[in-house]
Formats: sequence, C-alpha cells, structure tokens
Amino acid sequence: MLTKWKHTDWTLITVLLCMMGICIPVVHSAVANSDKFRGLDMQMIFYYILGFVVVFLMTLVDYRLYVKYFWLIYGGGMLLLLLTLTPLGQTQNGAQGWLKLGPIGMQPAELFKLALVIAIASLLARRNKEKLGFFADVIPIGLVAFVPFAVVMLQNDLGNALSYVLILLGLLWIGNLKFLHAIMIFVLGAGLLFGGIKAYVTYHDEVSHFMTDTLHRGHWLDRIDPWLMPDEASRDASWQTKNGKYAIAGGGMIGQGYKQGEMVQNPTGSLVPYTYSDSIIVVIGEEFGFVGISLLLVLYFVLIHRMIVIALECRERAGSYTIVGIVAMFMYQIFENIGMFIGLMPLTGITLPFISYGGTSLLINMASIGVVMSIRACTRDMAAREEFSELDKGEKNDGGLQALRGAASRLMSGRTRKAD
Repeated sequence: MLTKWKHTDWTLITVLLCMMGICIPVVHSAVANSDKFRGLDMQMIFYYILGFVVVFLMTLVDYRLYVKYFWLIYGGGMLLLLLTLTPLGQTQNGAQGWLKLGPIGMQPAELFKLALVIAIASLLARRNKEKLGFFADVIPIGLVAFVPFAVVMLQNDLGNALSYVLILLGLLWIGNLKFLHAIMIFVLGAGLLFGGIKAYVTYHDEVSHFMTDTLHRGHWLDRIDPWLMPDEASRDASWQTKNGKYAIAGGGMIGQGYKQGEMVQNPTGSLVPYTYSDSIIVVIGEEFGFVGISLLLVLYFVLIHRMIVIALECRERAGSYTIVGIVAMFMYQIFENIGMFIGLMPLTGITLPFISYGGTSLLINMASIGVVMSIRACTRDMAAREEFSELDKGEKNDGGLQALRGAASRLMSGRTRKAD
C-alpha cells in the first residue's frame, strides 16, 4: 500500500503548496484590522497541514473501495445533512447548515459534494459504456442529486445546492447521455433560467411578496437584486458586491500593495464584508491587481488541466467519471465566487477553493485531490502489472526477456571495450 506514494503527482502537490502560499498571507491581510477574526490565518495553517495529511492518506486507499461502497458514503452524507435540520443544527450567516459535535464544527453540505460525485460516478460506471436511458438512468440519477439539493435548500444554502446541480450536469454530459436527452435538458434549463429572469424582472413586486411572505426567503432578494436589477437594489443589498467591484477596480494592473488596500484596510473597518471567506478575491484584486488574479487563475488552470490528464489516462470509467465530477465541482466554485464580484453571477455564500478561510471547505477539497491521486496511483499500478505480465509472457513464449537482457549486456560490454 505504501508503494502508492511513489505515484504521487508532484504537479498537484506543487499547486497546492502555491495555493497555501497565497491563502495564508491573504487571509492574514483580510483580518489584520479585525480583533474579532484575528488568528484565522493561523487556523488555516493548521487546516492546511491537516489537509496534506488527508491527501496522502486518501492516496493510500484504493479509490475502488469508494466506488464499491458508494451507498454507504452517500447514506452517511445524507444523514449528516438531515441532522442539520434537527436541534443539532446551527445557523451561521442565515443558513442552518452547520453541525457542532463537541469541539468540532462542520458543514455537511460541503462534505456531501464529494459523496455526491462518488455516488453518481459509480452509478454511471455501472452502465458499462451503454447509452443512458431517460427513465431507467437519467431520472433515478437525477433524484440522487435532487434529494440532497432539496435538503440543502431547506437549510437556506443556495450556493452549495447549486453545486449539486452542476456536478449532476457535468457527469451526465460525460456519462454517455443521448444527444436528444442532452438537447432536452439544455432547452429545459435555458427556458427555466431565462424565463425565470424575465418573470423576476417583470413581476418583481409580486415575486418579492411571495418570497418574503410565503417562502420566508426575503434575503434571497438581497442577493438577486444586485445581480439582475442593480439600479433598483437597496443600498444594503448591493453593499458587498458594489464595494467589492470598487475594490477590484481600485487595484488596477498591479494592485495597491500588500495590506495597503483602501477598501479592505479602511481604518473604520473593511468596507467589504467577509473578506476572509466569500470575498477573498476582493483582497487579492485590490492588493495585487489584475496580475495577482491572473496568476491565481493560472494556478487553477494547471490544477484542472492536470486532473483532466489523469482522467484521460485512467483505464476505468469509474475513476474518470469521479475526476470529472471533482473538476465540475471546482469549476463551479471558482466561476461563482469570482463571477459574483464582477456582475456575472448572483451573490452566494460559496467559497473560493483552497484560498478562502474555512476548515470544512479546505479539507473536503484536499480530500478530493486525494481521491484523484488515488486514481492516478491505481492507474499506474495497473499499467505496471500489465507491462510485467507482457514481459513475463514474452520470457515464457519466445525468450523475449532473455534477448532483451542479452542485448543490454552486449551493449554495455561493447562500451567497456571501446573505453579500454
């Protein structure tokens, strides 16, 4: 088992170390003027050390065990999600999505992302290259994602709930979905999206009353209005995104300098809320400018590109599908977190992978990288066994191995005589 460490992907490890080198100083800058949140950077050092331990431990476990027992993983994740709706659940930032188990606090919605990836990838792999049937496959797999989606929506956590949808769509697309069904899903999704936007803007007052009085989700208006109707949004609703845009714009090309941002380091307190977590990209943009954000995006590109290469090398569909689900999870979080501060996406509580403060988020992201490393290790072990088998077969059948050894011996002796 320990031999799996020799298959460690050092490109991924290097990217994670670079992410750590960005995260700790940026979180430190974000909380430098806050007595309430001071020390979060030191906590992230601990979480990163623990995260690297998780990566190497996950590498040692054959990922096929996760595939084999995916229902246990899925069921355990669902149990944790449901516990948040009981008196054990705690509310933070308007979402009842936290569990406090003694000194340990966790956010099950974050943990469940990887469980959902493994579950859907395992179900798709069982189809064994066959086209997915709409009622036999697409609908049941959709329910696997819809049930946790509904639970997380009840927790009032829109950001993580949407991540489940993107994971589902990404895996269905790569999982041999029929072209007709893909078109149907695309048309339905596009119709719901653009129809919903049109209805929201046209009947804004009616929608506001419904969401406030019936659904009791009035704070969702504060997130959607700055995105779709920025001119009509209230000052409080647009405070975070508008000031975030000003801060990023103020960074210019190379930024205002480390811990020198006018918005984040304002003497009266940061003018952008949650700069240590959801708004961490604002700190990078204001202090390091366009160059800083671009370098971060390059790191994300290398990370995702490397995972895709490993997925292409994998000889088993379960492994490839799992990596695709993890890539979809990361890409959604990156696009959503950055997009909500440049007007492309609505404001949600989603964190920026490997950069934002958050123990649960970081550990599940590191565990996901550990699964990718496990897939790579198993793929390399399988290739090595097949190569050894071919050599052994050649030795028995036609003396191929002896011939190879003889040729190498003659080559080395020839070089020795020439040297003499």
